[in-house]
Amino acid sequence: MKAVRYHSYGDSDVLVYEEADRPVAGAGQVVVKVAATAFNPLDVAIRAGFVQQIFPVAFPHIPNYDVAGVITEAGEGVSGWSASDPVVAFLPVTAPGAAAEYAVAPAEALAAAPRAVDLADAAALPSAGLTAWQSLFEHASLKAGQSILVNGAGGAVGGYAVQLARQAGATVTATVSARSRDRVRSYGADQIIDYTATALPQAVAGQQFDVVLNLVRTSPEETAELASLAADGGAFVSTTFPDLDDAGRGVRTVKVLARSDAAQLAELVARVDAGELTLDVAGQRPLTDLAAVHDAAVAGRLPGKTVLIP
Repeated sequence: MKAVRYHSYGDSDVLVYEEADRPVAGAGQVVVKVAATAFNPLDVAIRAGFVQQIFPVAFPHIPNYDVAGVITEAGEGVSGWSASDPVVAFLPVTAPGAAAEYAVAPAEALAAAPRAVDLADAAALPSAGLTAWQSLFEHASLKAGQSILVNGAGGAVGGYAVQLARQAGATVTATVSARSRDRVRSYGADQIIDYTATALPQAVAGQQFDVVLNLVRTSPEETAELASLAADGGAFVSTTFPDLDDAGRGVRTVKVLARSDAAQLAELVARVDAGELTLDVAGQRPLTDLAAVHDAAVAGRLPGKTVLIP
């Protein structure tokens, strides 16, 4: 089969489109014919070797841990899944990934693919949707009637977080750029802050929030400023590993590392099929463009969630 692999850590030029052995399902696994895989910023950090202490990979490595596709083979001990089932999954981050024509997935990670969207676009759901869900409901314990600030609402995780928080009955303030303002407003955000026009501290002067969800890389000063917007006894939750362990005032500080959870993913799929959760895919590109997608992301030129099709 064809796959994108890299044989060492490095710049985007280590990504090579080449022949690789087609995987075989082991016990508890399935093989998926990949309809699409989604690019995530973490893919860049893993490829560059920046996070090898946390996410070490074996070479040659096939990247990309989001997958949507159709099962072609089920291994020993797999029940409830069979060939021709369309599925989505958040794959183990350090295992061989989905930037290939075929990928192996643990059966325990699978959810039936949503029927209401194109199968390729469904690759945009697993890890980003689960990150939003776990940030809001496991780590922040968000409840109806509470207020939340989503910093970085224009990204994939932020878009899901705004929608899920509104559905939970929270009042949502979202920071965005002009490019994503209308889309995030359509998700139901109560207050939109264009951070390119008004600095966040001025825009929310006097406000505090039960939950502050940070999805943007911030300096220590910016992190402390964001944490100060959490109300006493509230929660400051971040997906970007900020250098902040104690915000004081009884504020819980949580650094999120999302995990695969098939039951939660199935709930997200159900909301997509019910028309309650919108997937935003900025573009579908051929898998051979993966290096260019990495470069565009690093340069800040990637227009939004991108899925790659073998």
